[in-house]
Amino acid sequence: MTTGFFVNERCFWHSGGNYSFLVPVGGLMQPPTGAGLPESPETKRRFRNLVEVTGLMAELATPGAEPATEEDLLRIHPQSYVDTFRQKSAEGGGELGLRTPFGPDGFAIASLSAGLTKAALIDVLQGRLDNAYALSRPPGHHCLPDFPNGFCLLNNIAIALEAARAAGLTDRVAVIDWDVHHGNGTEAIYYERPDTLTISIHQERNYPRDSGDFEDRGAEAGAGYNLNIPLPPGGGHATYLEAFERLVIPQLYAFQPDAIVVACGFDASGVDPLGRMMAGSDTFRAMTEATMEAAGDLCEGRLMLTHEGGYSEAHVPFCGHAVLEALSGSDITAPDPMKDRLDSQQPGARFEHYCSALIAEMEAALEA
Repeated sequence: MTTGFFVNERCFWHSGGNYSFLVPVGGLMQPPTGAGLPESPETKRRFRNLVEVTGLMAELATPGAEPATEEDLLRIHPQSYVDTFRQKSAEGGGELGLRTPFGPDGFAIASLSAGLTKAALIDVLQGRLDNAYALSRPPGHHCLPDFPNGFCLLNNIAIALEAARAAGLTDRVAVIDWDVHHGNGTEAIYYERPDTLTISIHQERNYPRDSGDFEDRGAEAGAGYNLNIPLPPGGGHATYLEAFERLVIPQLYAFQPDAIVVACGFDASGVDPLGRMMAGSDTFRAMTEATMEAAGDLCEGRLMLTHEGGYSEAHVPFCGHAVLEALSGSDITAPDPMKDRLDSQQPGARFEHYCSALIAEMEAALEA
């Protein structure tokens, strides 16, 4: 296996603005003592650092990437949005949309983040890599064409997909989003299109609170090509794997994609400050392995993951390392220090039965 790991230190220099957690500083809200927004560089930097320290980095291909071009951006985002973002960035930064502050060079860094995702996908599609992981920052899956939100300034996945399509490298793509928050931006972009299957498995009514319903299945030509899997807070490892086995994987086989992309958020971790799920590093490893198996059957293994959320500095590196272990087939491991704690706090049999019944209802509705 040749696994690519796309990372650029410059992406860690994205500045999140003058926030204290999720609230702008001002009035009675004091300035933060740390990074401000939960979306900080440290989770990603520590992920990269762990991969270097364990020696796994030496087993990965680490090609560079150019920023996404304006032509790339304009396939998804209107000229007016691109121009405004670029201008505010040149003026020292600002904020567009909802909770998407940025500092100087914000536009250039976001373009580089999208470029990492684009390069990772194209290298996989052209056969230079078996699979790849893009450590993109800022993230992208919440960003609509003209409305950035939830820390996302450009829709990295959609930019990469349309660049690949413009180059004639792919047609039918499945996007699996296992970030704890609903992938509303990617859903909106492809909601009426039949060439992209979008699947979001997320904590129900977390963010955005008004989207992510199972009943939202796409519209017009895209009817049936969007699947939301909202899970109740507290659902753990077994719930995620059951949802994957009974809902995600069958949809992949029904769609028959020629490539699979994963919006890989680690905020379903049981110690994440912005989620209330109980996933562990083993959960992310198992979902990666299941996706790899499906990709092997359906599209000659063409699989790319790009980083989205995940806000626990202590746990994200171990979750990410587990994913890279699976992608690369490496024997190098990073034992998860949270494993015993999370294993002991998994939901009891009654709650797992409740979650299983919800999944069964969704499965029956899809088969009807």
